[in-house]
Formats: sequence, structure tokens, C-alpha cells
Amino acid sequence: MVKGSVEIVRVYEDAGRRRGERRVLVDRLWPRGVSKEVIDYDEWTKDVAPSSELRRWYGHEPARFSEFSRRYRRELAKPPAAEAVACLREVAARRQLVLLTATRDVEHSGAAVLRHVIEHQGR
Repeated sequence: MVKGSVEIVRVYEDAGRRRGERRVLVDRLWPRGVSKEVIDYDEWTKDVAPSSELRRWYGHEPARFSEFSRRYRRELAKPPAAEAVACLREVAARRQLVLLTATRDVEHSGAAVLRHVIEHQGR
């Protein structure tokens, strides 16, 4: 896989589409305060988002990120998430993949875990 082929972009700070990229919204819930016409995305892949239970448990508390990451990786390894991850991995192998998210703390987010799984696993 080409290094840097997966990028995370906050929907609230999105500068817009660049040529040749595939843009996928990876949150389970639609971003607050943004209409569907405003976000430039190709698909909304809810299957790769953390479960509602895991998301509520985590609460975006950085102290829980390590455990959240472990639990989320387990979820990503099971259907239907595993199939969706495989599809995203195939896209990322061919072209730029942009993971769109509404989270404030991208570094401690499900999107960051997902990017790592796409880039580093399944080889």
C-alpha cells in the first residue's frame, strides 16, 4: 500500500474534494448541524463505525483510548465491519482514501484506529 494513502478530515474543516480521491463518512451518526448537501462524500459506511455501546463507553476520554482502540479493533475484525474494512483497504491501495468524521479529537478517534487498521493490517 502506498504510504499516506489514507487521510482523516473533519467534516467541519473540509477544504473540499481533490482529484481522484474516494471520500467516505465513517461515523455512525450524521454530523450535527450539517446538511447532507454540504458534505462532499461518496459513501457513508456506518458498518466501520464503533458500536453505539462502545462509543458511549469511550465518551472521547483520551485516558480510555488504548482500551477503546483494543475493543474497536475487535469489532472491526467481525462482520459486517470486516468486509467494509476490506473494501476500504482495496480502495486505499488504488487511490487516495479520505475518511470523513465529525470528531473533535482526531488523534484519539475511531477514525484514527480505522486508518491504522486499513494501512497496517491484512497484509
